[in-house]
Amino acid sequence: MTNIAITGAAGNVGREAVDAFPSDDHELALFSHSETEDLDATPLEITDREEFLDALEDQDVLIHLAANPSPRAEWDEVRGPNVDGVYNAFAAAAENGLERVVFASSNHAVNMKNTVSGIRPESTVGSPEIVRPDEPTDPDTYYGVTKVFGEAMGSYYAKRHGFEVVTLRIGWLLTRDELRQECADRDGAGERYARAMWLSPGDCRRVLNAAATATIGGSPLIAHGISDNSERFLSLAETMRNLNYRPRDDAEAVLGDESDGRDGLETT
Repeated sequence: MTNIAITGAAGNVGREAVDAFPSDDHELALFSHSETEDLDATPLEITDREEFLDALEDQDVLIHLAANPSPRAEWDEVRGPNVDGVYNAFAAAAENGLERVVFASSNHAVNMKNTVSGIRPESTVGSPEIVRPDEPTDPDTYYGVTKVFGEAMGSYYAKRHGFEVVTLRIGWLLTRDELRQECADRDGAGERYARAMWLSPGDCRRVLNAAATATIGGSPLIAHGISDNSERFLSLAETMRNLNYRPRDDAEAVLGDESDGRDGLETT
C-alpha cells in the first residue's frame, strides 16, 4: 500500500488525480486550499511551512498540484503559492523522507517561442517548433516563470536529497465538449493551441498514475502531460518511454467526428 498525498485536490486536475489510483493499492490523503463539500479533503495553506510539514507525515509520494493556475496572473498573485508554496512542498517532502514528488509544471514553462506574440500565451504559430523535455525552458508568463522555478527546485532536491522527482508539464485539461467549445470560440492561433495542448480526462488520469507509480531510470525526470494529439508540438516520445504512458485520445479525432471517446482509466 502506497500512501499518496495530493495537494490542490479540489482543482480540475486534482479531481482527476483522486480517480487515478485504485483504492486497493493506494491510500490517498487529499488537501485543498479550503473545505469542499463534495470532497473529503483537509484544508492546507501551502505557504505555511510547518503546516505542510505536518501534512506529509507518513506519506510516501506527493503529487503537488496546488498553485495559482492563471497564465494571466500578475507576479504578486503567483509568487506566494507558486514560489513559497513550491519550496515548502519539496522541503516538507525531504524532511518527511518521501520517496517521490510529482510536481505539476506546465506547458507555459516552455511555450514562448511558439506563441504568436508575447501577450498571447494561449496561442500557437502556424508551424510550431517541437519542444523536447531536455531542451531549455522558455516561459511565456509570470505563471510560466514560477513553473520554471519549480522545475529547478525539483532538480535541486532530487540531486541534493536523493528522492525521485517527476516534473509533469501539463497541457490543457478539457472535456470533449469543452474542447469543441474552445475551438469554436477561438481564432486560428487559439484553436491551434487548444488542439496541441489538449489533455483529456482519461489521459490526465493515466499520466498522473504513471508519474506517481512508474519505475523510472533516473531522477529528476521531466515529462509532458498531454493527449496523443496529431497537432501537438510537445514531444511525447520521452514521456511514453520513461513513464510507460499510453495516451488514448486525440483532439483531431474529437473535433473531426462528434463520437464519444474513451475517458476511463484502464490500468492493464
